[in-house]
Amino acid sequence: MSEDRSQRAAVIITGGSPLLPAAVLGLPAGAFVIAADSGLDHAIAAGVRPDLVVGDLDSVSPAGVAWARSHRVPIEVYPEDKDVTDTQLALGAAWSRQVDHIVLLSGGGDRLDHSISAITALGHPSLGECRVEARWGTAQIHVLQAPGFWELDIAAGDTFSLLALHGVCERLTMGGAKWPLTDATIEPGSSLGVSNVAAAPSLSIALGAGVLTMIIPHRFGGSV
Repeated sequence: MSEDRSQRAAVIITGGSPLLPAAVLGLPAGAFVIAADSGLDHAIAAGVRPDLVVGDLDSVSPAGVAWARSHRVPIEVYPEDKDVTDTQLALGAAWSRQVDHIVLLSGGGDRLDHSISAITALGHPSLGECRVEARWGTAQIHVLQAPGFWELDIAAGDTFSLLALHGVCERLTMGGAKWPLTDATIEPGSSLGVSNVAAAPSLSIALGAGVLTMIIPHRFGGSV
């Protein structure tokens, strides 16, 4: 497959809880699939074949490792004492393959610190040229790095939130929502963008500066 950035996508599967069936549907065709540690077990259970496994292998099952080796899936093993998480290693592996679209796939889990670390890592400056999204439990997440303009699909009536997780977001204009925004500023910790509602089947978002995180909390199931 060509290494042209306009033609490559990567799917990263993390550990935590098993993947929801709805979240596995409609993944980018032909994507390079990376399993981060015990994400290998979840990938196998969901019927998604990884192209690469990365991590310190401290949480993946012996059966999962055996499966990967029997299917000749490359495994990049790192020491347990390291300064980056397995998910960050997987993001680095995706970036090194010159992708233009990254989907982080996780069933969620009980480690809030791991969840925050993984989701905020999607806003790293090195990923600014990529389309970046996550499917985290029932939620769909889009990470938008300015400057830019985006048209994002969403079902009319769906609740969503816009968060400034990486610093101030400036010159934010949004249409297609019950409460639109014009040239707005969202500060970290602000509730200005929380719990809006889609009024149309797509949202238009323009951002002049900052990194904006959009969360649709019940995209793959759950209560409204």
